[in-house]
Amino acid sequence: MQFTENIQMAVKNLNANRLRSLLTMLGIIIGNASVIAMVAIGEGAKQFTQDQLESFGPNQLTIFAGGEDLSPNGDVAEITLSDVDEIAAQAPAVYAIAPQINTNLQFTYGSRSRSGDIIGSTPGIAYVRSLQLAKGRFLNSTDLEQHTQTIVLGSALEKRLFGDTLALGKTVQVGDFNFQVIGVMASKGTLFGVNYDETAYVPITTMAYQLSGRRSPNGIPIDFLEISAQDADSIRAAAFQINNILTRRHGKKDFSIWANKSFQDMVGRITAGLSLVLAAIASISLFVGGIGVMNIMLVSVTERTHEIGLRKAIGATQHVILTQFLIEAIILSVAGGIVGIGLGTSGAMAIAIFSPLKPGITINSILLATGVSGTIGLIFGVVPARQAARLDPIVALRS
Repeated sequence: MQFTENIQMAVKNLNANRLRSLLTMLGIIIGNASVIAMVAIGEGAKQFTQDQLESFGPNQLTIFAGGEDLSPNGDVAEITLSDVDEIAAQAPAVYAIAPQINTNLQFTYGSRSRSGDIIGSTPGIAYVRSLQLAKGRFLNSTDLEQHTQTIVLGSALEKRLFGDTLALGKTVQVGDFNFQVIGVMASKGTLFGVNYDETAYVPITTMAYQLSGRRSPNGIPIDFLEISAQDADSIRAAAFQINNILTRRHGKKDFSIWANKSFQDMVGRITAGLSLVLAAIASISLFVGGIGVMNIMLVSVTERTHEIGLRKAIGATQHVILTQFLIEAIILSVAGGIVGIGLGTSGAMAIAIFSPLKPGITINSILLATGVSGTIGLIFGVVPARQAARLDPIVALRS
């Protein structure tokens, strides 16, 4: 019963000084809102990055020319289409393969012109990069064999060149050559600074023989090679097989193999660390809010000295006085925490509406924020509560 009376009295005292109570809670409100919003944004950024990396391609490996065994005599490391053919024939762990030659050219249709990226590749790039077709068809083996002047446009590139006109079957000028549009890709967005919606795809043989003029004594050199393993468990086997094939053909390890999964793990660790830093920075405002609670409670003790002396004179113990002031501090902190959680959650939801991030708000973070708020009220309320409990009743009544 005594505890219930203390709560009722604490609420009454706080209600009697509403403005001061509100200003006291403000630091806690801002602190909790910041922590909830920052943690949610950090989780959202982490998930967004992981989703983008996963959409780049399943079970992916990327092979670049250049490695640890390059000699200083001026030899140029390169991977050629003949290397790609050997990998496709001799690496059973490889499911899809996409050699690439990339460049930037001018696209022209009628009076409209647009500079954009163009990728010479094989039909396998659609699977490796998880590309979806919106209209028409994608590149096929016949296009590669016959070096056809066919092109597949990204959705944004099609819009810029053709507007509302249907692009399929039309002829677009690429550099000095005319290409027939056979397909348009579904929107994919931007990843690593590459806007896939403004990228075009042509047969890699057409790119090598007509657009880029790539030649080498060893065949057609490519910029890099992307492959997808049969499944997640086959990534190591695919890397091992590719390493053996290329080392045997080149006589040395003049290439590098990069696993998308390793990069995903690294990015996950980085974003998790950033989330922790953001939460730590936001927590500083919680500490400041706790100091505000302590300061106001100290002022309250000074103002209520006569009340404290009167209560002690009629039998209230130090424990009762201590409990009352601690309850007031905890109420201020928990109430501020609840309001702050509401504001932080609302802010995170607003960010989800106006940005591609989907902030992750979990029940654990809400419970943690509420618990931290109550703990702050308890810790920072101890000093003023003990000061109130130790007041001499006679001195308090005289004042």
